Amino acid sequence: MPNKKNKTMSRLSDRDQNHLWHPLTQHKLHPSHIAITKAKGALLFDEEGNSYIDGIASWYTCMYGHCNETIIEKVTAQLQQLDQVVFSGFTHQPAVEMSEALMQILPANQQKIFFSDNGSTSVDVAIKMALQSHFNQGDTRARIIALENAFHGDTFGAMSVSGLSVYNGAFEDFLLQIDRIDVPTQENFEVVKSEFETLVATGEVAAFIFEPLVQGAAAMHMYSANLLDELIAIAQKHKVICIADEVMTGFGKTGTYFASDQLNNKPDILCLSKSLTGGVVPMALTTCTQEVYDAFYDDEIKKGFFHGHTYSANPLGCTAILAGIELLTSNEMQQNIARVTEQHRAFEARIKKHPKVKSTRQLGVIFALDLNVEMERYGNLRDQLFNFFMDHGVCLRPLGSTVYILAPFVITNEELQKIYSTIEAALEQL
Repeated sequence: MPNKKNKTMSRLSDRDQNHLWHPLTQHKLHPSHIAITKAKGALLFDEEGNSYIDGIASWYTCMYGHCNETIIEKVTAQLQQLDQVVFSGFTHQPAVEMSEALMQILPANQQKIFFSDNGSTSVDVAIKMALQSHFNQGDTRARIIALENAFHGDTFGAMSVSGLSVYNGAFEDFLLQIDRIDVPTQENFEVVKSEFETLVATGEVAAFIFEPLVQGAAAMHMYSANLLDELIAIAQKHKVICIADEVMTGFGKTGTYFASDQLNNKPDILCLSKSLTGGVVPMALTTCTQEVYDAFYDDEIKKGFFHGHTYSANPLGCTAILAGIELLTSNEMQQNIARVTEQHRAFEARIKKHPKVKSTRQLGVIFALDLNVEMERYGNLRDQLFNFFMDHGVCLRPLGSTVYILAPFVITNEELQKIYSTIEAALEQL
């Protein structure tokens, strides 16, 4: 039987082991977890009083800094006014104002917003929208095209279109029908394009889903906007709905508000989460064009989109989004993004020649380097590297042999330099 005795005098990291199950964790190998008690700006603080620079913005969520005063103040005020109301049959000011503000920065073809809870559910919503959109118009299509090594989330629809078997290997027999194509490069593009054209010409493909420009979980793999643009044009010519998973790339990380801003051919659907609320509350949005929405607009009830989450359009989340948009579009935050981008470029120029660095890449505030070392995604050497960073006061989570930085926009130059020097010190230990 579990030990349920009072452990109020024990350390949080010890008490954690009694009942909690952590994500992406083999607990037999990693039983202990660092207890974080507070955070501010780009810093995390543990129960022992140690501080860590959050070099990954807590999985790309707290891009405006932890406990940002602007967001906290607005959410606190909203909490005194309206905490929660069902969004089926009701609406409220934070949702309406947020929608109006978001439309000012989304790609111009986006018109409608649907709420869910996290990045994975935003992808599930997008897939269901695409499939039902065709179905409602009497054009049943069951196939979806996705990129190799993609990652779109952990729920079943999102797993289906993801290509990293370490996450979904046990569920392969239960997933949707997916056709995978290689990520386009200058070298393979003619082959990829031909394969893509053959697939969409069948008339059986409902959607094409992709992480625009950067595949996050695939070790921040970056690819050309021009090549993706051409695939989108082909897809849309054949009435294939194009879905941009901007859960990681959205809200300024690639140097533009959205990675899709760097495309000439705009996606029909966008998936948004992570830094959507500045890390304050869980929330996700799936946005779409008027054309996608119109496929559900009908006198027949059954043609409506019957998908819903209890906390859809939670007023606190909508308020956090609105505050985040104000921050993102401010001169101060745009200057921060430009500053961090320039710092990364300078670091890349000096580190890419290191003998233990295989390659480097950078887009906006995203920086990644590949080590000249064979390393399992969750192996011992990767864990040693993670521990080295933490021991030096820097929180970075290597993706196998790839070390990446995606810190809050508000990180200082001094904090960035500490991250850089810690990476350089780690290279000397390999």
